[in-house]
Amino acid sequence: MRRLDRAGRIDFVDLASGESSSCPVDRAALLARFHAREGDRMLSGAAAFGAMWRAIPLLRPLGLLARNRLVLAGLEQAYRGFLRLRPRLQRLAVRLERS
Repeated sequence: MRRLDRAGRIDFVDLASGESSSCPVDRAALLARFHAREGDRMLSGAAAFGAMWRAIPLLRPLGLLARNRLVLAGLEQAYRGFLRLRPRLQRLAVRLERS
């Protein structure tokens, strides 16, 4: 995503660096799901991805589509499915990295 954000519209925060200390969301919650701030609203999950997509011109049409409540509900369901798979994918990545 950083490569697509050529205009620097997204401020990525590394939770390990301690930069999130001023964030109103608990660190454990931040690590559990993707979060983004759009204006004064804090979003999580598929809504946060939609906000990020809206900030990147190439992906903006997807972000605008994600504002539709039915589309967003489908994206959120897919995101929750991914979250169930994520621990296995992380273990697989570690194994592949070691070999």
